[in-house]
Amino acid sequence: MIEIIMYCPNCQTPNTKVIDSRHLSDGLAVRRRRSCPKCDFRYTTYEKLQLQVPAIVKNDKRREPYNREKISKGINKACQKRPLTTAQINRLIDDVEMTLSQKNNTEVVAKVVGEVVMEKLYELDPVAYVRYASFYWNFNDIDGFIESLQKSIGQFTNIKEKIFINKDILSEKPSIQ
Repeated sequence: MIEIIMYCPNCQTPNTKVIDSRHLSDGLAVRRRRSCPKCDFRYTTYEKLQLQVPAIVKNDKRREPYNREKISKGINKACQKRPLTTAQINRLIDDVEMTLSQKNNTEVVAKVVGEVVMEKLYELDPVAYVRYASFYWNFNDIDGFIESLQKSIGQFTNIKEKIFINKDILSEKPSIQ
């Protein structure tokens, strides 16, 4: 087993003591409260799973490294004034990263990233999804936007309708005549 030495940020003493550990973000991160045996300074450290997210191939064929901040800005813009917490938005971004890393590719096309984000947003908040789609797709007129939106929503709702129909059949009360 590898021994990790954590230095006290106050006095630089090695081997601080862990007081408390808590799992965060669906088990993808750990928060640790630590204490220095020499100066009694207490502080918090975070350990987060670092996923290997593929590079992004832009529409003009340029390649750039994955940037969580770019996706975060777009999603936050779409979620403005919506009843979503920061934790929900961060979990959505974590889900997007997890989906992209599970593809086991070294590169992924930007369009795929956008589609994954839109799918996750639609599940979380359909209004935020429409907002994201409106600035993700570049449209010249409203008719093209509405047509693409209906087509896209149709893909998501086919699966959801099957779930709701089965749920309604199971929850129906028999009528007495």
